[in-house]
Amino acid sequence: MNSDSESLQNQLLTWLLGDPQETEKENLGDCKDVQGVNNLDETAAATNGGDFRSRPKPQTFQLGEIPTVQERFQAVLKRRLQIQIENHPPLFPWENQLTDYPDYVDKPSVDLVPVWGWAAQQVKLNLPILLPERVFQMLLEKCQGLVSSSLPLGTKLVQAVENLFPAEPEIVNDIAGLVLRSPYRSAVDAIETMPNLESSYSDLQPRQQMALSLMAAKQLLENLTLPVSSTEPLVERQWLTSAGVLTLKVEYQTQGSISKLRVHCELPGAGILNLQGEASQAMVESSSPGAVDVELNDIQLNQTYTLEVELKEIDNRPLVFVIVPTA
Repeated sequence: MNSDSESLQNQLLTWLLGDPQETEKENLGDCKDVQGVNNLDETAAATNGGDFRSRPKPQTFQLGEIPTVQERFQAVLKRRLQIQIENHPPLFPWENQLTDYPDYVDKPSVDLVPVWGWAAQQVKLNLPILLPERVFQMLLEKCQGLVSSSLPLGTKLVQAVENLFPAEPEIVNDIAGLVLRSPYRSAVDAIETMPNLESSYSDLQPRQQMALSLMAAKQLLENLTLPVSSTEPLVERQWLTSAGVLTLKVEYQTQGSISKLRVHCELPGAGILNLQGEASQAMVESSSPGAVDVELNDIQLNQTYTLEVELKEIDNRPLVFVIVPTA
């Protein structure tokens, strides 16, 4: 590029990066200067009989070189922006520092940490299709309120899902009877043979949604019930949470006329274990993950005992289990 094009480049940079008003004044001055040069040329031409060879011709810019200068300027500007972004990367509103995110998720979205920590247990249930977390949370909360009730299981199932289908109580009652009477595999087959079964809950027909919700409620009530007896004195449960696996071992011990309940728990995080009956209560708190034990003496047969597990990392609302000792 010659000296003329370099001069044009400098003027173009000044014009693009400078103050528009100042640039405009400079341009007006340039125009006056050029006009003055032209007038002088005309005077000299008249004096020399129209011959310009006696004095050098003023330098002019090659207009054909302007696109080249523009391309160069754009390249310089782009490079400067790239350096600026690399040195000071932009952050999302919720970020305080740079965070690396995966380009894709290897596992299905259901394996992601749920919003409600107790809802992770759903992947452990035997369901052909997973429920939306909002629906599962509603079912679990209803089942926790019903698990200690003396109502028949069929009634508990209906009450667990009735808020989801308030306009069709009779159909819910009929399907609850089917789910209650049928083995699990038969209930799954009944859902899968219905038309238009897709890969998500929202794609199901209302009857399919009812059957799936009732199946989930039945399994939740079973998971939350810990039956022990003198012939089967030990029962174990595992509950998957967003903090890890919660493991429970409930043992019914008898020695002569003395009987007691002993609960051994492996907590995935800091938490509280609270075991209580009608007239007795025992509680233990742990500030870290690990094993904790709690027990009650003078256990009465066929009396309902509740076990509340609270994980501070998840929720201040405990997960409630029911223990029913029988002969």
